[in-house]
Amino acid sequence: MSTIRVDAKVVMLGKESVGKTSLVERYVHNRFLHPYQNTIGAAFVAKPIQVGEKVITLGIWDTAGAERYEAMSRIYYRGARAAIICYDLTDSSSFQRARFWVKELQNCEELCKIYLCGTKSDLIEADRSRRQIDFHDAQDFAEVSVMSPTENTCFKF
Repeated sequence: MSTIRVDAKVVMLGKESVGKTSLVERYVHNRFLHPYQNTIGAAFVAKPIQVGEKVITLGIWDTAGAERYEAMSRIYYRGARAAIICYDLTDSSSFQRARFWVKELQNCEELCKIYLCGTKSDLIEADRSRRQIDFHDAQDFAEVSVMSPTENTCFKF
């Protein structure tokens, strides 16, 4: 029996410095890059994964989060099978930006599966007072928007 090969476009969206690139680097290369370097435009990486009899190659587009690149981000999410919308758990404005991206994708890419991802959980583990987005608020928003939220850190594994 031959292996079935499938390509799937995945886009990373969110405000600048929320940790999109760190999430990609941890997932694809199992590393944490330091110091911070902002993404200009977008970066692309392919990650093959085995799912049963299928080899799915995830084509991951890591988009720049700065608002000046917003129009370019639309090019990268067009035709995406999945979107990971990231927000920084210590930055409330990043959650507002995540809300924007959820609505944008729901309006423009109806077939795109959306995942909401709170980043930098290591910072709130060290100091709970730094948390600016309550998990239940994210969960409520995700439920209304038909997604499930997650929180993570790329700093340690």
